[in-house]
Amino acid sequence: MKKMFLLLWSLVLLLASCDTAIVDVPSVDKKIALKMTDTLVRVIDSQVKVVDTITFDNGVKVKWFKHGSGEKLNYGDCAMIDYKVAIKGNKIVDGNHLLNKASVPFLLGFNMQTPGWETALKTLKVGDVAEVFIPAKMARGTKGIKGLIPPNSDNILRIQILENRKPTREVDGNKVWVFEENDRHNLAFNDSTNIEFHCMVSTPSNSMYINTFRSNNPFKLSLKDGGAVPGLKKALINAKKSDRMFVYVPSLEAYGDKGYQDVVMANEDLFYNILVMDVVKE
Repeated sequence: MKKMFLLLWSLVLLLASCDTAIVDVPSVDKKIALKMTDTLVRVIDSQVKVVDTITFDNGVKVKWFKHGSGEKLNYGDCAMIDYKVAIKGNKIVDGNHLLNKASVPFLLGFNMQTPGWETALKTLKVGDVAEVFIPAKMARGTKGIKGLIPPNSDNILRIQILENRKPTREVDGNKVWVFEENDRHNLAFNDSTNIEFHCMVSTPSNSMYINTFRSNNPFKLSLKDGGAVPGLKKALINAKKSDRMFVYVPSLEAYGDKGYQDVVMANEDLFYNILVMDVVKE
């Protein structure tokens, strides 16, 4: 169960390992990062001075060990983060180090499964190193995660903001971040090819309302398909097999003021976490 959770979480926060090379990210602040990457989360207040704190009405508390000099994070930004999550007893339950990743991407505005993350990251800037207390109600709540996080568990998040990653490409307000690609694959998605891809789709109010990884039923798409989200088709043009990407689609390029059934509210943006399985000629 633990392995299943870590795999799923890696698909949400990062794009899991394969035979492709991940884009380089800036190095972490090593003096502090070494303390963050110990086998167990340590009480570092006595080792690194707390330079600032803020407590929110929802119970989330942020303590800074370092204020960065970079830009502040906002809705729709893609932050590259080095992080670790612990529960009571300093037991680590999540972190990019568990997947041998130097960092993972996090798109602000769409992670409603752990709303405490959103509260915290919207206060942070590039270069910040912080510890965040997330009460259970703003983490995994009364359900927890069987075999990994007990019900009603407070979370401690240790985090460093490495970068506000700019999109790899943009078209008509649709943004694409490509994190991994395999240069052995040259056939691109266009008007003469079809694409097959796994994805998780979220809105600000409905996290992962589609998860083809879980159902093992990838989407298949042609530019001629009339019912597909227009912004998604535009964003996928030139995508190739094995590409791993985030796609942000503004509401006007999605379902607009009509929404979609009971899963996408009117004027909501969409976030796709995508793994391209194949691109084939028609």
